Amino acid sequence: MLIKTKAIVLSKLKYRDNDLIVKCYTSQRGVVSYLLRGVLKSTKGSAKTVYFQPLTQLQIEENYKANQSLQFISDVKLHTVYKSVHSNILKSAIVMFLSEVLTSVLKEEERNDNLYDYLETSFIWLDHEVDFANFHLLFLLNLTKHLGFYPEISTMANPYFNLNTGEFELKPVNFYSISDENLTTLKQFLGINFDALNSVKLNSKQRQAFLTMLLFYFELHLGDFKKPKSLTVFNQVFN
Repeated sequence: MLIKTKAIVLSKLKYRDNDLIVKCYTSQRGVVSYLLRGVLKSTKGSAKTVYFQPLTQLQIEENYKANQSLQFISDVKLHTVYKSVHSNILKSAIVMFLSEVLTSVLKEEERNDNLYDYLETSFIWLDHEVDFANFHLLFLLNLTKHLGFYPEISTMANPYFNLNTGEFELKPVNFYSISDENLTTLKQFLGINFDALNSVKLNSKQRQAFLTMLLFYFELHLGDFKKPKSLTVFNQVFN
């Protein structure tokens, strides 16, 4: 069955000598892996490997076959042409880091329009902006809405936040209750959109500390989540 779908590249892996396995998040069917045969062999095919850089937004035609773990693409073209995401060294560091996180956390092989729209619009915003130092922090925090563990904001006035329950508390309950600078940063980020990022002023040390807390939050709520291998390099480049 021929299916047309938008897709965001999550990762790619060389397979044999001339093939690629590309994992995408699609608008029609969630996470899908594609086998691209011979794409590394010819000059013409190699040119198309540019399409499969992390977080590239594509328009795909696939020959879908049920109960097949690897699908095949019959046609592919760029859906959104980025201007700076892959050429700006800081943005490309964000892209590599977030693509690794998304590859880890996105598992569902089913349609989720809200999540796809969030990813699509977020990366377009990143591509167009010049002040994006806090982008990855708000992106990850708002991603938890779609993963099911966004902080409970109805009690946001309370002076502690429990990373394990995702709720604000009047007093610390256990090791997971925080009240430090990260709590202040969390409250600044909650409820804002990307256009309000400039209102949150963080230095590199604060940014790195909050990212460490966010990743721990992911670990607590996603049993198989592991810290990205690119984290060390990302911190070196970005901070």
